[in-house]
Amino acid sequence: MAACILIADDDAVARRLVENMVQKCGYDTIVVESGDAAIAALTAPGAPAIDGVILDLVMPGLDGMGVLAKIRDAGLSIPVIVQTAHGGIDNVISAMRAGAADFVVKPVGLERLQVSLRNALNASALKGELQRIRHSREGRLTFSDIITRSEAMAGVMRAAQKAANSSIPVLIEGESGVGKEMFARAIHGSGERKAKPFVAVNCGAIPDNLVESILFGHEKGAFTGATERHMGKFVEAHGGTLFLDEVSELPLTAQVKLLRALQEGAVEAVGGRKPVKVDVRIVSATNRKLLERVKQGHFREDLFYRLHVLPLTIPSLRARREDIPHLLRHFLARFAAEENRPITGISGEAVAHLAQLDWPGNIRQLENAVYRAVVMSDGDQLDLGDFPLLASQPHGATDIPTAPLMLEPAAAPSLVSGNEIPIAPLPSVGTLSMLTPSGDVRPLEEMENEIIRFAISHYRGQMSEVARRLKIGRSTLYRKLDEAGVPGHGGKSGEETH
Repeated sequence: MAACILIADDDAVARRLVENMVQKCGYDTIVVESGDAAIAALTAPGAPAIDGVILDLVMPGLDGMGVLAKIRDAGLSIPVIVQTAHGGIDNVISAMRAGAADFVVKPVGLERLQVSLRNALNASALKGELQRIRHSREGRLTFSDIITRSEAMAGVMRAAQKAANSSIPVLIEGESGVGKEMFARAIHGSGERKAKPFVAVNCGAIPDNLVESILFGHEKGAFTGATERHMGKFVEAHGGTLFLDEVSELPLTAQVKLLRALQEGAVEAVGGRKPVKVDVRIVSATNRKLLERVKQGHFREDLFYRLHVLPLTIPSLRARREDIPHLLRHFLARFAAEENRPITGISGEAVAHLAQLDWPGNIRQLENAVYRAVVMSDGDQLDLGDFPLLASQPHGATDIPTAPLMLEPAAAPSLVSGNEIPIAPLPSVGTLSMLTPSGDVRPLEEMENEIIRFAISHYRGQMSEVARRLKIGRSTLYRKLDEAGVPGHGGKSGEETH
């Protein structure tokens, strides 16, 4: 899925020209004709995610400066490129002071717009990564810090956002590395308890004989080695959120005491004589099916129903492949900055291959793969050879030519390309044969499949653009690919081909 750019201009001809250029750079577009419509597109509930804005400064009603002010007041962190018809230095200075990332003079050229968009989006990606790290350390992580454009994640995000405003117990299920703790932190950071502690406990990493002491505390001298009093994680999280990671690994004896603590809102330290009242919101997580653990006798059924009030299942990365290019951009921006490496992007071949792998370690594995590649690479662009542990893995990618995912402007590009996959014509256009070698008319389905394959190649795997140009729905396109037996297009989960 390509980045989405909002274009706001009251001039219909200028809108169309800019829209065509932005699409040729490989981005999706949303076009509006006024400042008010631009603000509505940016702030409306359920509005599509927008990665950048191209904004005309002079418009009737709410002008460009007014839009910049409202974006700033709304706390939106979206890069804005302003357009000015005259290039007056005063207008440019005012716009940059108001928060614009760059400016272009009308009529803007394709190469200039491409460079401006690429730089603005990559600066935004790095800024977002730094903000995400800072928010995580400060306990202020929110759902806006979660990188996703996948429909598979939309329902989970909506349910989690609703849960954030209450104290309902949440159980997060999902494979290792999908981001369960990040979700837990976002729930905490988006609710009324965000100013209070967020305390995380990995239940699978605690020795059985220390579980009760760590969770509920102990008194001095309660057991051998207890040389001083320890308050325990429940008391430490008082007023805030206690995150029980890998809760399925708790021993049965600790499960009994945990159940009592949840029922009574109080904990009793090991060696203690008096229960201590606690006000704690419980968010738990597991990479196992907790109900199966109950059936196997490894987890108490009564505790299961205490924790399983609002279950959330986070999809694996292979079920949301359209998020991989966005995650790659963010991880690459962060690690290139952290390691002070002049990495300009990732080759199209590498992006296509990485987007088709199964990623058993999910986002954590993808992040570590990019980190290793940035550190070990000798070039200014990552290619498939920089991922030696992954390059040999089989995948279902089709033979669709792709362009690089770039972080900086390429030197003298042979094709105009965006920071993902460009839409550019093939060197030559073939002809569609209407007859079989025997002189009969070819079956319609066969010719249709050939047209679809050509369109996918022509538009460099941009499935949304392919569907739009063929004037069919994207679901219809994926169904036809399934019927034709085309491998690796990701149609069953509604994913883009990259």
